[in-house]
Amino acid sequence: MEIQTVDTYSIAVPLHTPFKTALRTVTVAESIYVKVTCTDGTTGWGEAPPTHVITGESLASIQYTIESILKPVILGKRLVETERLFEMLHHAVVGNTSAKAAVDMALYDCLSQYCGLPLHLFLGGYHESIETDYTVSINEPEQMASDAAQFVSNGFDVLKIKVGKDEIDKDIKRIGAIRERIGAEPLIRLDANQGWSVKESIFAIQKMEDLNYNIELVEQPVKAYDIEGLKQVKNHTFTPIMADESVFSVQDARRVLQTESADLINIKLMKAGGIYQALKINQLAEAYGIPCMVGSMIETKLGISAAAHLAASQRNITRFDFDAPLMLGADPLQGGIDYKGRHITFSSNHGLGIENIQLDSILSKQT
Repeated sequence: MEIQTVDTYSIAVPLHTPFKTALRTVTVAESIYVKVTCTDGTTGWGEAPPTHVITGESLASIQYTIESILKPVILGKRLVETERLFEMLHHAVVGNTSAKAAVDMALYDCLSQYCGLPLHLFLGGYHESIETDYTVSINEPEQMASDAAQFVSNGFDVLKIKVGKDEIDKDIKRIGAIRERIGAEPLIRLDANQGWSVKESIFAIQKMEDLNYNIELVEQPVKAYDIEGLKQVKNHTFTPIMADESVFSVQDARRVLQTESADLINIKLMKAGGIYQALKINQLAEAYGIPCMVGSMIETKLGISAAAHLAASQRNITRFDFDAPLMLGADPLQGGIDYKGRHITFSSNHGLGIENIQLDSILSKQT
């Protein structure tokens, strides 16, 4: 079975509420969808959102990379020669990790269909179901407390709180307001998106420890390049520190792991370049005794389905951040993962389980 065609489509789905972090505000989920068709008629799908402030990619660059660089590399290649296929895909171009990820997940969709298995079983099949957290966007403390209370009442018992946009005292007030509103039971994890300095990170985390805010972990408190600073924060606080933007590649992960600069690693397909590389990062982290979370950018259920299948397949992946589809005002997919509140389940359909994608006003083929 060979790869016969590769097609790309652009999509745009409005969010029902703006998504705000220290790095950006998103009101519309834009992505490039990829369809890979094999000679036996098997069709696989993938997705790549443009996240300029993290991966440096735009819709135009993603579409160009797939159509002009990655597509010629994989056309006509045998699907089952996986090691050769993914090696060629990864080395075809430097960077452009989201474009690679979209093609990678479409190939994995085809492979697991060919083998007659749902993707999470094809990859390892460790979890039968998983649970996602829900993200509280960065706003005024009172608004964030109100949003957090609403999410908890909706059944989400793990909240990911965005911080890092304003002065450090205001971030502490945000968490205090949230804790006062939701009580001590729900888990809180913080994500500063590189918004704090090393000194601010240590001060804020120690202060919240003294106030018994019970923070599960703090994600990427300092700049992505500042591995030494990340290690300083880890060494001067009791709260576990998670590396996110600091880890794109296996090489990045090795640097963080060898220097003992983080307690956990957040793997995202759009940073890693897809499932093939993400598995390597997780395996390396597991060898060092470091658990991983799998998260995402602002993606539709297509990209999140691929990430969730990966996350459910591995023992060392212990945390899941897959709330993005719940933020969208519409769902262009039938099939894929299924949400019941915070609970995510997988169908018995093979591959990603995509049954239909609505090729209407939100999805138009690129020429």
